[in-house]
Amino acid sequence: MLFAAFCFSVSGACTRVLGHHISSVELVFFRNIIGVLFVLFSVLQRPLVQTGGKLGLLVFRGIIGTLALYLFFFAVTKIGLAEAITYQQSYPVFLALIGVIFLKDTLPSSVWWAIFMGFAGICFIFLPQFHTDFLSLKHHALGLTNAIMTALAYMSIAQLAGYYDSRSIVLSFMLSGIVMPLLSLGLGEVIDAPEWSFLIARYVQPAGTDWLWIALLAVSALLGQIFLTKAFTFGKSAEVAAIGYSNIVFSVIFGIFLGDALPATLSWFGIVLIIVSGVLIAFKKGKK
Repeated sequence: MLFAAFCFSVSGACTRVLGHHISSVELVFFRNIIGVLFVLFSVLQRPLVQTGGKLGLLVFRGIIGTLALYLFFFAVTKIGLAEAITYQQSYPVFLALIGVIFLKDTLPSSVWWAIFMGFAGICFIFLPQFHTDFLSLKHHALGLTNAIMTALAYMSIAQLAGYYDSRSIVLSFMLSGIVMPLLSLGLGEVIDAPEWSFLIARYVQPAGTDWLWIALLAVSALLGQIFLTKAFTFGKSAEVAAIGYSNIVFSVIFGIFLGDALPATLSWFGIVLIIVSGVLIAFKKGKK
């Protein structure tokens, strides 16, 4: 899981580098190309074993996961690596709430306290944006929305696990992550909508070292996904999830090297609260 977290941080760093001149929509497309080839090769080598029956939910998982990736990549390019990944890593807070609302889960008081702690951490990062400008507020709001969509994606994975081969679930995401960006880039050729740049963008031909960064982006994301799956297969889910928060630490380091400003004092406090909240939720759920 530590290696997976490092790989995902590398993927985010590549997005930060490329995002100066290539849209986040286009980067989502490139991010999934190598991954989908790898999974399709795996399917050819070992056919899918599944019962199916939840096609609508499978499609939903692909679409919501791709939208979450849209917003994550966009946030990385606009608000910095550390804060974008911290927002994304707050998804356990929303996942717990979604479980209560839609799946009628019951949570012990300790988990509720962890949820409140996570929301407090989010507020320490998000609320200061009200004192800056509307554009900054919008970028942070989109980064936070990514966490909600990530939670919905993980909830759908849990619901699909008993019906589909895990590779089918991954494919639903990766295929959506190719088709949807193609549609977005196509719209970008006929619609000029800068205020919707997180969804609609024009294609920019990568040049020179861009291709090296794109290759590193795709390979690191693929390796991260592989080792993430291995970690949850062989390790205790709570401990693995807790180690996953090292992603934030790696991202702070990479962000500094790439010229991001250090998070403000309130943001640091928020980051710590979100990490503690997520770890507590993971361990409490892991004891069920």
